[in-house]
Amino acid sequence: NFCKRALWLCERKIETILEISDSGPVQPGNEGGGHSKPITTLPIVSWKWPHVAEPYLVALWILVCWICKLIIEASHRITAVIPESALLICFGFIFGGVIWAADHYQEFTLTPTVFFFYMLPPVILDAGYSMPKKLFFSNMGAILVYAVIGTCWNAATLGLSLWGCHMAGAMGDLEIGLLEYLLFGSLIAAVDPVAVIAVFEQVQVNEVLFILVFGESLLNDGVTVVLFNVCDAFVSLGGSGIDVVEIIKGIVSFFVVAFGGSLVGLVFGLLISLVTRCTKNIQIIEAGFVFVLGYLSYLTAEMLSLSAILSIVFCGMSCKKYINANMDERSVTTVRFVMKLLANGAETIIFVFIGISAIDKVIWGWNTGFIFLTLFFIFVYRFIGVFFLTWILNKFRLVPIGLIDQVIMSYGGLRGAVAFGLATMLDKTKIKEKNLMVCTTLIVVYFTVIIQGITMKPLVNWLKVKKAAVAEVALVEKMQDKVFDHLLVAIEDISGQKGHNYLKDKWHHFEENWMSRVLMKPSVRKNHDYVFNVFHQLNLKDAMSYVAEGERRGSLEFIRNERPFINFKKKFGQELSEIMPDFTANMSDDQGGMSNGRRDPSRSVSLEMHEQTMDGVRELEDIRTHHLLQQHLYKGRRQHRHGYSRTHLDVNRDENEVQEILQRTMRSRIESLQSSRMSTPSPKMITRHTKKDQQHKVQTSK
Repeated sequence: NFCKRALWLCERKIETILEISDSGPVQPGNEGGGHSKPITTLPIVSWKWPHVAEPYLVALWILVCWICKLIIEASHRITAVIPESALLICFGFIFGGVIWAADHYQEFTLTPTVFFFYMLPPVILDAGYSMPKKLFFSNMGAILVYAVIGTCWNAATLGLSLWGCHMAGAMGDLEIGLLEYLLFGSLIAAVDPVAVIAVFEQVQVNEVLFILVFGESLLNDGVTVVLFNVCDAFVSLGGSGIDVVEIIKGIVSFFVVAFGGSLVGLVFGLLISLVTRCTKNIQIIEAGFVFVLGYLSYLTAEMLSLSAILSIVFCGMSCKKYINANMDERSVTTVRFVMKLLANGAETIIFVFIGISAIDKVIWGWNTGFIFLTLFFIFVYRFIGVFFLTWILNKFRLVPIGLIDQVIMSYGGLRGAVAFGLATMLDKTKIKEKNLMVCTTLIVVYFTVIIQGITMKPLVNWLKVKKAAVAEVALVEKMQDKVFDHLLVAIEDISGQKGHNYLKDKWHHFEENWMSRVLMKPSVRKNHDYVFNVFHQLNLKDAMSYVAEGERRGSLEFIRNERPFINFKKKFGQELSEIMPDFTANMSDDQGGMSNGRRDPSRSVSLEMHEQTMDGVRELEDIRTHHLLQQHLYKGRRQHRHGYSRTHLDVNRDENEVQEILQRTMRSRIESLQSSRMSTPSPKMITRHTKKDQQHKVQTSK
């Protein structure tokens, strides 16, 4: 009977296999459930949740996280007191509690793969792309000292101190050795750039303090990952397998991985610049090269076991200048906004899932001594390291870092998702107390982001830290900065010293003479006139300010210039005819405008926002507004034919538009300047006097 039963089961299994093979390929969504049942009737709709479960949950979580950010930003009173990152973590606590109450199991957590391959790259790429290069490279020495030496100091002192307390019996019985403590110190030493950006942007400290903390957090993430990998390799070798040769290899590996990752990022940044040099005919997709190649720089460095974070940082920093020059202005705007979208969206998701990950019994392990000693040592050694390194740096800095700034830098050592991601990567077969380390890392993250984040702004106000300047830098100030930079270079040349300004000037010449020839379009180099670019930006700014002010007042009547009219044809025709023939050619129409007793409002635009009375009928205002928009702003949409195209976007595109705006606005500026010098209330014609008339007047006066 047993043999018959076994034979019958084998026959049924063979028949099932044959039926599956005859039914064709398995349909998507049915991989885990065998073949679909035969259809007896045509279904109108059917439920296919397994088919879309994974992408649907991803999209749903993105939507939920962004709605949380929308709710937070709706109340500025709360965000003025509590940082946005802390509120997002609190939302994560709520979501995690709801999920745990429903399933008694935490299904949704922030895994290392999702964090390091999908969440972190857009945040770091945006940070590198938006990095203020002048401030960063001016303080490059201090940033490297804090990022490299400071990180190694924090990791080593924390690991050794915890090991000493363990040997003294302050933590009870834990299966952690010296190498494991050093490994934990390396992962918890990372000052997280996501948390720093989220907190320090709201506090708005001065530029130097911000770039020191932000630059340190950006670079020491890469340093921390490298240090973590070296310590993890030492743990795998074990204490008996470590000798002097292995220690030397670890030190060499540290520098090779860090500088190798930076080199990979520079290579991909130059590659992006070369690609955008040839994208004139595919402007609709040229912005995508920045994101794809930037992400490939991160993956390539990770594939070569180099620092992926440093790679994508230097990729974003090295390509910005050239892609802004090579790509179309709309593509540059697209890159900027899409990069901010991805970075802010990823940052929001990271903080929410840090809160969700806490509501999980599986990852928790508690040891009061270990947790509180970790918090204490992190806080103390951060202060000691910053003050000691700053004391050394101030001996070589022209402008020393003040005591108050040092306090804020020490207090601003916020930990975040990078430390948590590294903690979850620990191998439980090698680290017996992995849950305790993950739990301690989460508590440190919550303490620094929530407690220190909430108290950061009151501390900055109480210490009266210098804030960032709110006013926009004027053009005169920019010119003075340029002149001052050239003076510093000249002083170094005269004194025979080769300092920071000398090297910066040599790099500028090398970049302009060699790199720009290879990485920048020839047409861009030919039209790379700094004065014209500044003037063009002023024109656009003036035009936008006109429209904004007109919308606020409800009319554009205020733009009319009631000052005396100037005959530019008579006064400036000879001089301007040589440099702007189109401008003087249009002057002939100005006299026609005077003959009918009414001035053309398009020629009386003043770039200064004069307060003038709003009079006249509504029809006249509409006419003047129409002429203003037609003469001095971009052409309206109705003047262009719209057509669908998958490869081109030619709306409001005119090759001569910028030059026309330049000529018209130049005329308006000259008119406004000359009008401001006139004191007579009635319009009069200004004639040009010859030298003989002037000499005759001088003799008469004598």
